[in-house]
Amino acid sequence: MELRTLRYFVAVAEELHFGRAAVRLHMSQPPLSRAIKQLETELGAALLRRSSAGVALTPVGAVLLDEARALLDQADRVRVRVAAAAGAATVTVGLLADSADPAATRLAGAYNRRHPGVEVHIRETDLTDPTCGLHAGLVDIALTRGPFDETGLTVHELRTDPVGALLRTDDPLARRDSLKLADLADRRWFRFPEGTDPLWQSYWNGGEPRQGPVVRGVQECLQAVLWNGTVGMTLVGHEPAAGLTVVPLIDMPPSRVVAAWNGDDTNPLIRSFVQIAIAAYRH
Repeated sequence: MELRTLRYFVAVAEELHFGRAAVRLHMSQPPLSRAIKQLETELGAALLRRSSAGVALTPVGAVLLDEARALLDQADRVRVRVAAAAGAATVTVGLLADSADPAATRLAGAYNRRHPGVEVHIRETDLTDPTCGLHAGLVDIALTRGPFDETGLTVHELRTDPVGALLRTDDPLARRDSLKLADLADRRWFRFPEGTDPLWQSYWNGGEPRQGPVVRGVQECLQAVLWNGTVGMTLVGHEPAAGLTVVPLIDMPPSRVVAAWNGDDTNPLIRSFVQIAIAAYRH
């Protein structure tokens, strides 16, 4: 059994859908189906039940899934340890100006304990690049927020956070318990520079074209609200600076914390990063 074929099987077993597994693996469905059929032939047992209702694991498939995960994890550990011994184990992580998140702190500690010989380079970006340099090839993996153009990327959601309007404390709307986007329709909002990912821009502008000052970073957003009374958008859980308050927006979709990486990147350090991140953000 080849490790690549086992990765194919794990993807199908976890997705329980050949189409979704093919997308996850960045391949077409026919060769994936052929690889699973060949694996079943080699093992002499059916691994999956295929029916009009979908795909399900057989008892043999369930056993192989456990063993395959353990084997693939061990193979990744071997690659990482060999690379560390050769002094070549590095990973560059992009962060979106949100590195004070306690979950990110837990992730950093857990990753260091898991891979003490790996050198981690951090590249923090402002709010104009939600992929933190991923599309430009400047980082191996991004710990960021959606939405953004996911072309060629694999994106795993880690958590969602409610969003609110950031207002001056003397703003008439600041006394409200909650707001709707329509309550802010006639207000000036901060905007991101031209060329910023349109999905990202649209999300932080509440899905509508807005007028207002152009900002690039978190502090500029805060100052635009404080000095000009501009409407800002922020996370409800963030403690606002003096003179500012956050009012929850009840019709604003939550902000998605995600890990994103190039879909064809097979670096085991990235797979390990995602697994550790899932655990760190679950607490």
